[in-house]
Amino acid sequence: MNEPNLSTWNGYAQGTFAPGRCSNYIGNCSAGNSGTEPYIVGHNLLLSHAAVVHLYRHKYKRFQHGIIGMALATTWVLPINGSSASRRAASRSLDFSIGWFMDPITSGDYPKSMRAIVGKRLPKFERKQSHLLKDSFDFIGLNYYTTYYAYNTPTTGNKLSYTTDSQSTLTRVGDLSSEPIKKSLNDTWRIDYLRGHLFYLHESIQGGGNVQGYFVWSFLDDFEWNSGYTVRFGLTLIDYNNGLKRYPKRSALWFKGFLTK
Repeated sequence: MNEPNLSTWNGYAQGTFAPGRCSNYIGNCSAGNSGTEPYIVGHNLLLSHAAVVHLYRHKYKRFQHGIIGMALATTWVLPINGSSASRRAASRSLDFSIGWFMDPITSGDYPKSMRAIVGKRLPKFERKQSHLLKDSFDFIGLNYYTTYYAYNTPTTGNKLSYTTDSQSTLTRVGDLSSEPIKKSLNDTWRIDYLRGHLFYLHESIQGGGNVQGYFVWSFLDDFEWNSGYTVRFGLTLIDYNNGLKRYPKRSALWFKGFLTK
């Protein structure tokens, strides 16, 4: 699965992704419940993941020798200051964004903070389900975007709303479709961006990080979720108005050189 935490939250809490379900106080959705449906959908996705991994390992792996895992949308969160309240807020945010799917496949259950805050709205795993979920991966893909700062918001004394559930949103690269093709191809800033990421990735590996691979997002311009064709971040530009002609950017040539060295 690719980014099940993102598609679940945006599809069933915010209503911005398909199938566009949310509570009426969240957005202009025709139906949905932002306080319950995301957790039900996420729960079922985790159970289906565990079932597929179990099936593959017992029926196909010995013939195909493949590996199976899950890729999560990850946005790191730092406390805005050194206070214990801010540190706890950052930890909660990570639990709700990454731990929501990471903890069940590594430990067999949701983070304790989610159990405490979401309460009965968060489904429970049966013992057998928890056993199947734990270690149901050969790798974990981390699709990382940016870092946020977190701070604690004191309660007002009013009855808690479902809208207080913690969740992060992801930033996207701006629309480049209006720029001339030649200008878009000269993306030296992207080369600097990739070089910097690869440097720190290498530092992580040198420090003992178990990194099995790195993929640039993306090789081509794509149809990006609810943004459609309005955003571009491929190493190769696609001319949608000229038979989908492809133009490798400077970053594509640089990355090719990097891979062949």
